[in-house]
Amino acid sequence: MYRPRDELTMRLPRRTAVLPTAALLVAAAACSAPVPQPSAAPVAAASLQPSPVPSPSPTGPRPFTLVASGDVLPHTEIIRQAQADAGGTGYDFGKMLAGIKPVVADADLAICHMETVYGAEGGPFTGYPTFKSPPEVARALRDTGYDSCSTASNHTLDAGSAGIGRTLAAMDAVGLQHTGSARTEAEAARPALLTAGGAAVAQLAYSYDTNGIPLPAGQPWAVNLIDRDRILADARAARRAGADIVVVSVHWGTEWQDEPNEQQLTLAKELTAAQTGGRRDIDLILGTHAHIPQAYEQVNGTWVVYGMGDQIAGDMYNHSGALDPRGNQSSIARFAFTPPSGPNQPWTVSKAEFIPQLMDLGTPYRVLNLNEALRRNPGNAAWAKALEHIRAVVLSRSGAAAGLTMGS
Repeated sequence: MYRPRDELTMRLPRRTAVLPTAALLVAAAACSAPVPQPSAAPVAAASLQPSPVPSPSPTGPRPFTLVASGDVLPHTEIIRQAQADAGGTGYDFGKMLAGIKPVVADADLAICHMETVYGAEGGPFTGYPTFKSPPEVARALRDTGYDSCSTASNHTLDAGSAGIGRTLAAMDAVGLQHTGSARTEAEAARPALLTAGGAAVAQLAYSYDTNGIPLPAGQPWAVNLIDRDRILADARAARRAGADIVVVSVHWGTEWQDEPNEQQLTLAKELTAAQTGGRRDIDLILGTHAHIPQAYEQVNGTWVVYGMGDQIAGDMYNHSGALDPRGNQSSIARFAFTPPSGPNQPWTVSKAEFIPQLMDLGTPYRVLNLNEALRRNPGNAAWAKALEHIRAVVLSRSGAAAGLTMGS
């Protein structure tokens, strides 16, 4: 049967400092299939409390790299693999991610997307259709090198507000930042501001829906829902709080569709066109939700990743009920940021790359950097076919003309 993906500080030398800063309220409204148009109604600006801004780097701003990856969606078979990797006691998701750790750990800032919520310690843990994942996922993501995860998705309310609470508590316990869902109104207004290369980087996150599950009574701030005007208000609030770079993570699009849908295209154009005082409001858009890789391109001079695909997922069945290998293909986005050329100038992306990635469902299940996997095993035809498909889709729009290349 069809199983949608719905089934289912200052660092050491490279890592980013995490600073308690900016107050940003994030919330409300539209995206996916059927596709409503982005709201044009005015939305009140996000409330932002004054807070400390990161001190300038003693050596001045310097170039840095940011990587991002797609949905972490532990189906039942993924949970079983993690249990086996832990020797039958507990859950170890780190071995599953070891193949892409060099790419993630080498970046100055790494962003993940935690699509599911966590169950209670000891379980029960479940996959599709309402997910409750082992909290050990958070430790594996942090140990792999991720700094921050978006947590707004159509599965964020699978276990109600308790699921949100468990998920964010597990992330807090391992030092993994998060944005997109919240336990309290105050928390919703105080996402972290990350730093890399001396730049303050704000990450905001939104989802098109919560699978029809209503927001908890009295908690309209529990999950950030897509609304164009609200996103822009939050981005501007982040700027006022001291953010040099604003990254927006969006859970959007049409499942199993290679091409971005009309809502993605429209919202991307509107968000990237927005400016305040001659400065763009948003510097990078990172998309998830479609199950499969989608294109990268520049829109109004800003990079938009329409969809990175599922980083971790089990067997994926498309809308026709067929097992579809595209559901285990994805990309890691990597962007090199260059410091401003002068006063009042923006940080700019000087290099854009994608790295093809595969959730290999052999024995054992492992996430592969396909470039590295094929160097070790150049005769694997299935891996080569997956890499070529990812490359074709990611470059299917105007990304190559804007300088997008496949990285290693």
